[in-house]
Amino acid sequence: MGLAPNYITGLMVLDGDMPQYISDNTDDEISHHRFLNNYLQSKGAKTIDLTSQFAILPPSQVTGVPQNGRLTNLKQLTVDTSWWTRYRNSTKNPDFGGTFENAIPDLAKGQHPAIPLNDGDLILDNNGNISNHLQAIANTAGFHFAFIEQGGSSLYPALAQKVTNLEVLRILLSIGGSEIAHFQTWQDKAGNATNITDGDLTFPDLNSGVDPNTGATGADIADDFQTNLIMPEPTLFLNEKLGPVSIIRPTSTKQGGAVASVQSFVDDGLFLDPATNKNTGIVQVLFGLAEEADAARRRL
Repeated sequence: MGLAPNYITGLMVLDGDMPQYISDNTDDEISHHRFLNNYLQSKGAKTIDLTSQFAILPPSQVTGVPQNGRLTNLKQLTVDTSWWTRYRNSTKNPDFGGTFENAIPDLAKGQHPAIPLNDGDLILDNNGNISNHLQAIANTAGFHFAFIEQGGSSLYPALAQKVTNLEVLRILLSIGGSEIAHFQTWQDKAGNATNITDGDLTFPDLNSGVDPNTGATGADIADDFQTNLIMPEPTLFLNEKLGPVSIIRPTSTKQGGAVASVQSFVDDGLFLDPATNKNTGIVQVLFGLAEEADAARRRL
């Protein structure tokens, strides 16, 4: 990140500590990967490393960026932001079939970069300020961070319901808790995204009390989109008669948590090869692993 100071400036509009948060989040995820492989090895199981086979996607062309292959493509994202309204809604839960509007409708359409593609993206405007284009890239990154982590927040409790071994349960609950911390952090930062337009991508003022999808107004809509609400609003859980409760959602195992997570990453465009506009072979491998995970059943 030190190679693109103007991009860092755009990220710091979301929060002055963004570089530190990104570094810490990255370190956390690397520690999860390393620990889980070490744990598998300690049990005589096969470890997993997909880098050598699938880290083939081209990186950013910004000067100074190492030109080694990447596992994921952050240059053509279609970001689902329905998590924003889902966690602010007090009457619906996806586990009961609830559906939710995208807070940033334009991010859910087309393909948008979350990193600068080349040095041209880093050029300041005529006044020497961050351009709307570069700020839109930084805003996209902010919402994408939260999109990824809300998936992990749901995945770990879904998997925890399938395990028998108490040590494995402890691992899932412990790592899952850090994913929730990541999600709340990024949700808070995404809420600071500036109201700008860059081409066909607009970041609406989410504090306006107006549904960006329909233009409708009202107190309920203001609550659904209010940017300083970062804790899960209470909603229905298990049985509607039990009343609302603040929870992670979804957590139902009926939706195939692991497969659903992989599918969301595919829909996001994380594995698109820009040369072919098709997904790399990692998708088939991930779906295979996810199907095995979802097929697990707790032994009583």
